[in-house]
Amino acid sequence: MAARQALPPRRIWIARLLAWGLRIEKVPLTPPAAAAPRTAQYVETEREVGFIPIRRFAMRIAMLRIADITYSVEGRPLIEGASATIPAGHKVGLVGKNGAGKTTLFKLIRGELALEGGEIALPSRAKIGGVDQEVPSSSTPLLDTVLAADTERAGLLAEAETATDPHRIAEIQHRLADIDAWSAEARASAILKGLGFDEADQRRPCSDFSGGWRMRVALAGVLFAEPDLLLLDEPTNYLDLEGALWLESYLAKYPHTVIIISHDRGLLNRAVGAILHLENRKLTLWTGPYETFAANRAARMAVQAAEAKKQEARRAHLQSFVDRFRYKASKAVQAQSRIKMLEKMTPITVPEEARRVVFTFPAPEQLSPPIIQMEGAAVGYDGPPVLRRLNLRIDQDDRIALLGKNGEGKSTLSKLLADKLQTCDGKVERSRKLRIGYFAQHQVDELHVDETPLQHVRRLRPEEAQAKLRARLAGFGLLAEQADTPVARLSGGQKARLSLLLATIDAPHLLILDEPTNHLDIESREGLVEALTEYPGAVILVSHDMHLLSLIADRLWLVKGGTVVPYPHDLETYRNDLLARDDAVKPAARPKTKEALAPRDTILALRSDVRKCEERLEKLSEMREKLSAKLADPSLYDETRIHELEGWNRKFAEIEDAMARAEALWLAAHERLDAMEAD
Repeated sequence: MAARQALPPRRIWIARLLAWGLRIEKVPLTPPAAAAPRTAQYVETEREVGFIPIRRFAMRIAMLRIADITYSVEGRPLIEGASATIPAGHKVGLVGKNGAGKTTLFKLIRGELALEGGEIALPSRAKIGGVDQEVPSSSTPLLDTVLAADTERAGLLAEAETATDPHRIAEIQHRLADIDAWSAEARASAILKGLGFDEADQRRPCSDFSGGWRMRVALAGVLFAEPDLLLLDEPTNYLDLEGALWLESYLAKYPHTVIIISHDRGLLNRAVGAILHLENRKLTLWTGPYETFAANRAARMAVQAAEAKKQEARRAHLQSFVDRFRYKASKAVQAQSRIKMLEKMTPITVPEEARRVVFTFPAPEQLSPPIIQMEGAAVGYDGPPVLRRLNLRIDQDDRIALLGKNGEGKSTLSKLLADKLQTCDGKVERSRKLRIGYFAQHQVDELHVDETPLQHVRRLRPEEAQAKLRARLAGFGLLAEQADTPVARLSGGQKARLSLLLATIDAPHLLILDEPTNHLDIESREGLVEALTEYPGAVILVSHDMHLLSLIADRLWLVKGGTVVPYPHDLETYRNDLLARDDAVKPAARPKTKEALAPRDTILALRSDVRKCEERLEKLSEMREKLSAKLADPSLYDETRIHELEGWNRKFAEIEDAMARAEALWLAAHERLDAMEAD
């Protein structure tokens, strides 16, 4: 192995890397997201060096570079001179007010829209993945649909069926092993299971599922394909709590770069390690999860407000002098000097605080407890009962969260409580004056799209004056402009607020909310928390938003195994139980079989593979020597050549990564060849 002997000793390269450490930006080895897996360049440094913590000196490699970009919509600047750099392997949450341009930024990154100025740079051959639309209705089973999302694997498997050249066959088998193609079915199945599809569902055709469930299939497909840059726009909107918790855990361990648009504080706190804030047409990258971002931003705004106040006082003092002495000959020079100072003074602007949406729930009168009492109740549809042996009680001061996986019966219980389903056994007693408000996502979709919010409210309150109707709408953040806008032109959050208004207009004693935060931004969610905290009625919550549940619910009911029982622990325990259960059932990788070739042809192909690996190692070694010599040039470290230095450092890191991969492939090829020759 001449090529391998030509490699310089590891300790030499360690010494060189340490020598360059003063010039190379030092970052923690592991990306900021908790439990994030190491990318290839981190694995290389940790695997090869045992006597010093060299991994702490890994170089920052940019996955995505946004440089001074500008984009306008109908002549209105949406993004202007914005810049940011996302390092490889980082998990980033993209936040900003509704309409700030977050989804537009995703389209610019994917190349679906053309920039007016600036540049968006990605590594060559980087794959970008995202969920744009649901999987079309088809007869293809869910598992096959997800497997087809990895187009490289599908293409290689198809080519393997027809290839005849031993060298090409070896290349195909080598690449299939490199991308772990043999465990693909198990991995795809595990992803589908995490998103709520059991083994029977995975073999059903896509046409059997509704649009929301097909969105989950689309999400499963892009997660399975593992693009280098994963762009997700509100991925939890179509997930239940269990699915959202599984996704948090999966994204934290995702091996590549992720950018998530989300208003889910739990997801932004647990699955990402940085926040990219789009505000005032600019981008700012903040280190840390959402809570850290919110605290740091508030502190910065406080400092800016203090600086702005000082500047205003300084301006007033200077202007007072100018006004007093401007036309006095003895003070004219000083006055002119202060005028110039005023002109040169750059105004300090404080970022506008996001306006919190206020919800105003009408208060019901108090009823004697209990408002609902169940004894041995059973409920279902046309077949066997979905839920049975229900012995439950609800009082007007209860705040109850329903836990349980999809299909266990949470929606069935909600409909029973809302008196939309009748029992098939046992009894349910309700207070005679009980009024119930019911909000579900499908009600948002059933709004009259050609009517305005004002017309919706007038239908329920025809006798009320228009001023009072508008006051009701304003109490849910729908001001004059939105009140007169057809529903079809409202945002998802505005439609959700209208549906909440319609559900609570009769001052219900019991409010049942099934995923109320879908399409609501963070400010609206905070407003909903405040409204529910002050609301004097009972609340039944079904939500994937852990932040909302933790602030509102004081009782937990677990819907499981055809019945409903109180859950004795807290939400964090429930979350840990779910994650532990997922970790305990990991898919077994499909054993790799020997290539389906005649033994002699297989040996020839493997020898060819080994030779190719050796040639590649030799070339990479030569390239690394040249880069080492380049980086040893003292003139390169001049401040005027900092960008050039960053480029050479990046290339060196790429060569190191390629060397690690090439050596691993060479060793694996040798092992396969040795095993085949031994047989």
